[in-house]
Amino acid sequence: MLKINFYEVTPTDKRFLNKALRGRFQLGFFPEPLTAKNVATARNADIVSVFIYSVLDKGTLSKLPRLRCVATRSTGFNHIDLKYAAAKKITVCNVPYYGENTVAEHTFGLILALSRNIHKAYVRTVRNNFSPEGLEGWDIKGKNLGVIGAGGIGSHVIKIAKGFGMNVIAYDVRRNHFLEEVLGFRYVALDELLGKSDIISLHCPYNKTTHHLINMKNIGLVKKGALFINTARAGLIETEALHYALESGIFGGAGLDVFEGEDLVKEENQMLTRNVSVEHLKAVLEKNILLNRENVIMTPHIAFDSVEAVERILQTTVDNISSFATGSPANLVR
Repeated sequence: MLKINFYEVTPTDKRFLNKALRGRFQLGFFPEPLTAKNVATARNADIVSVFIYSVLDKGTLSKLPRLRCVATRSTGFNHIDLKYAAAKKITVCNVPYYGENTVAEHTFGLILALSRNIHKAYVRTVRNNFSPEGLEGWDIKGKNLGVIGAGGIGSHVIKIAKGFGMNVIAYDVRRNHFLEEVLGFRYVALDELLGKSDIISLHCPYNKTTHHLINMKNIGLVKKGALFINTARAGLIETEALHYALESGIFGGAGLDVFEGEDLVKEENQMLTRNVSVEHLKAVLEKNILLNRENVIMTPHIAFDSVEAVERILQTTVDNISSFATGSPANLVR
C-alpha cells in the first residue's frame, strides 16, 4: 500500500481526501507546508501532495529516498525543482484547471471595490459615519482593461469585462487570434498595454521569463492613475516598482491577492518569540506599508478559494494520485 503525505491541508481537505482515498492508500495529513525543516515527516512517503507554500527544492527532495510522485494541488509549480525531480525519476503532476472563473470573479471584486471605494465606505459605516464625502467612484464601462496573460483565467476576465462594456487589450507571448476575434479584444505589446490601460490585471504564470515583468525600468510607461490588480503571482511585479508607483501616483490604487514575502509573514504573530531574519522583517514592513494605504486592498491569497474550486482541486488531485498508482499518470508537469 502506497504511503501518501498531504501537506497544507485544512480539516475540510482532510475529510474529502479521507473519504476518497482511505483503504487504498496509507494516508498522512499535515497542516503545515513541507520544507527542509520538517522533511523527516515525509521520509517514508511514496507520494507527497503539497500546495504553494511547500518548498520542494533539491535539498528537500534529496532527503526523500522513497518519493515517487509529487502531486501539487496548484496550477503553478515554481515551488518544485523539476530538473532534480526528473533526474530522480520523480513524477510531478498538477491541477491545470480548477478556478478560471473563480479567480476572474475575485479579480472583478477587487476592481469594483477600488473603483467605487467600497472598502473605504465599509470602514466608514461600521464606525457609524454615513457621510458620502470623498467616496465618489468612477464607471468601469468604457474604460480600457489591460490583461497580461490571456489564458484560462485571463479569458474569463475578458468575458466579464466585455459584459461590463469595457474595452480590452491583452499581452500574451502565445496569441490565439480565434479567441481574440470571438471575445472582441486586441493583442498588443506589453509597453502599449501599460501605456493605454486604465486597469492592469495580471494573469500569467510565474517563471524565469515573467519574473518582475513589471519593474522599475518600465513602470514609468504606465498610464497615470491606472488601477493595478494582481491575483496571479507576487513575483510578476518588482516590489520596489509597486511601492514607487503607488507613492508617485502612477498607480491610482492596487488590489493585491498576492505580494512578495507573503509566505514569510504567515507566522508574523510568532516573530517575537524566536529569531527572525532580515528577510522576514523586510516582508512584514513592506506588507504594513501597503496596508496603510487607503487606495490598496489586500486579500490573503484567496482568489482561488471558493467551495466549488477547492472541490475541483481536491478531486483532480485524487484522480492524479489514482492515475499514478495504476501506472497511467495524468496532468504531468514537464
